Amino acid sequence: MAASRYRRFLKLCEEWPLDETKRGRDLGAYLRQRVAQAFREGENTQYPRPRDTGFSGLTVEECRIVLATDTLEEFKEMNKGLWKKLQDKLATKSPDEKTKE
Repeated sequence: MAASRYRRFLKLCEEWPLDETKRGRDLGAYLRQRVAQAFREGENTQYPRPRDTGFSGLTVEECRIVLATDTLEEFKEMNKGLWKKLQDKLATKSPDEKTKE
């Protein structure tokens, strides 16, 4: 995986031109510098993950909990307005319960 990323970054560096008029603030030069720092060992560079999280900052277990069907149903219920909640509550009563009132 690191090898394919390295090759893609090298291709980006090849295609991104250097602009001599922007000394000290050229994006092409900055990209080359960062690629050199990040891939000191070239294709053999290893990428240890410092933490077991993704872009959201949640762990795998936290993502599983958040995406569980029960949790999603709770979120749906929380997002309903008061009027919709009353409608749902009245609609779920059986005909026997309605006649008792």
